[in-house]
Amino acid sequence: MTPTIALERSAPTGKAAPTPADLTITIRDRRFGRNEPAGRWWLNNDPIATAWHNALSATFPRGEAFFIEAVKAHRDGVPPKLEAEIRAFVRQEINHTREHVAFNRAAENAGYDIARIDKRVEEMLALTKDRPVILNLAATMALEHYTAMMAHEFLANPAHFAGAEQEPADMWRWHAIEEIEHKGVAYDTWVHATRNWSRWKRWKVKSLMMVIVTKNFLTHRIEDTLDLLEQDGLIGAKWKWKLVAYLLWKPGVIRRIFPAWLSYFMPGFHPWQHDDRALIAKADSEFPDAVMPR
Repeated sequence: MTPTIALERSAPTGKAAPTPADLTITIRDRRFGRNEPAGRWWLNNDPIATAWHNALSATFPRGEAFFIEAVKAHRDGVPPKLEAEIRAFVRQEINHTREHVAFNRAAENAGYDIARIDKRVEEMLALTKDRPVILNLAATMALEHYTAMMAHEFLANPAHFAGAEQEPADMWRWHAIEEIEHKGVAYDTWVHATRNWSRWKRWKVKSLMMVIVTKNFLTHRIEDTLDLLEQDGLIGAKWKWKLVAYLLWKPGVIRRIFPAWLSYFMPGFHPWQHDDRALIAKADSEFPDAVMPR
């Protein structure tokens, strides 16, 4: 039986929270790829699609540990229901870390040097050690919005994993389901932590951090993807343009998440203003006819 945590609460400000009153966070303790590790080009035999997702996965073990610590640093004094939500968030993220460690090991066994990406993430996170912890929470909030946007897209658009090997595709869908479920945790923790700030200061810091995170996220993930492609001997302008086409045209994950990214800057934004739990119900259904097409 998978543990669930149902959350019904009001926002720390005392106003009605956009987080759904009947939200249930489920800890799905699943393991993937232990018996059948992913092949070298596991995503439809496409080196670009595979490299993009491998590059993303390489950032998750250290990144999700950072998210956990950033949220936990601000949990003192939160309402009981938000405290329970934080606990659920932590448990989900710990499981995600474990599975991406296994996934990254499979990529290494397939011949890729993932260590260079991991080292860059380690160096970037080292820069956060001496800055105010509230900025780490702001960065976490922005990055959690990225994971939620991509999670929505991965579940809503089957083209992203069309032709993929079963186990890695299932792992990414599982991760996407749980990212949608806890997409409001870092944000609600931020609202609590900045409850004495003016609305202007809160919006300014949140927005500036998203701009910084976006620049770093896109720059480094593209560099990491090109690094992995180079390890396959795929270099030059041709492959750079193929990557651009993959991200912006077909299936176009960056293009397709742009409206959701833009909404982050709107006054009064909250991740649950867009309730996409129907995607979870469809992707995670125990009834085969209701499962998302693959």
